[in-house]
Amino acid sequence: MSVIPVLPIFHRLNTEYFQGSLVKEGIPRVGIRWSDGRMKATAGLYRRKSNFFGIQECEIILSKPLLSNLPAKALESTLCHEMIHAWIDLVLKVKEVHGPYFHQRMQEINSLQNNFKVTVRHSFPTPKKAPRWLATCPSCNRSFSYQRLMKGAACRSCCNSFFKGKWNKKCLLQYERILDKK
Repeated sequence: MSVIPVLPIFHRLNTEYFQGSLVKEGIPRVGIRWSDGRMKATAGLYRRKSNFFGIQECEIILSKPLLSNLPAKALESTLCHEMIHAWIDLVLKVKEVHGPYFHQRMQEINSLQNNFKVTVRHSFPTPKKAPRWLATCPSCNRSFSYQRLMKGAACRSCCNSFFKGKWNKKCLLQYERILDKK
């Protein structure tokens, strides 16, 4: 599936599963757009942010790299997932991520249709990146790979074993850059 206009799908899902509550006077209460190509691990996101003038704006961003090559039901599932977040924020005015309101609405939508399945996490194929950093615990010498530096990260196993589960600087991970193999 190539990148298609999502507004008609948004309006259909809004009518079918959100009683039109995400549209006011014919205009969506949330912006919807495709990503610029950088979202490669997550299929979509909903966010509320303040613009330059301090006005709150809400938007749903869909991953062009992940969704453009998948069947239409992947797009519908992801868009509906993000619309649940928008509905909880804008209509219910509740701050939650994947809490009880989300799960209840997700189950209701899934029970009403068989075209797609809304889930908390997607299982779409995502390209795996090679780790850039190797972190080693000075206490137990175990190593962990990371994409980026995690400031203040400590070895969980050592903190649990020696410090009653409390973070301790003696278990602070030491990072070493992994060189690209070319």
